[in-house]
Amino acid sequence: MKQNKSIYIAAVVCLVAIIVMVAALVNSGGETEQSSFIPPEFDSAAVTGTPEPEDDSWSQINQDGMGFSAHICGSVVIENGAADLYFTNDEGNEVWLKLRIMDEYGNILAETGLLKPGEYVQSVLFDILPDDGSSISMKIMAYEPDTYYSAGAVTLNTTVQIGG
Repeated sequence: MKQNKSIYIAAVVCLVAIIVMVAALVNSGGETEQSSFIPPEFDSAAVTGTPEPEDDSWSQINQDGMGFSAHICGSVVIENGAADLYFTNDEGNEVWLKLRIMDEYGNILAETGLLKPGEYVQSVLFDILPDDGSSISMKIMAYEPDTYYSAGAVTLNTTVQIGG
């Protein structure tokens, strides 16, 4: 008799657990709690073509194993809240690129929208101005078109100058 009572109690506990799980699922609208991914927007200042900056620090970023190449000015001089970096998603790439500039603590100072292959942005507007001589990181992030899956990233470390 004691064994039947134990089975009965276990069955009731399981039934209550199932009812609670179903109620939780119904109340959440059938969705599990995950952070929502918001795809980055395309940069409204993007220009089609290849820039011709006079800055000697404008060079191609392409290392072994990278599935893309980009061009950018490594000398970051901020004037009137923006830096002319001529960030370029090279023609022939099969990814969309985005640039994010961060301080040494990982705080985002500036970023572009997405660029399609064969597009560039001349200037990057800083939301937060770093101090003259501060260390910054320029992270180039690649996304697979339409899916926004990561296609890799590369980070360049440099310092910033505040111009006149």
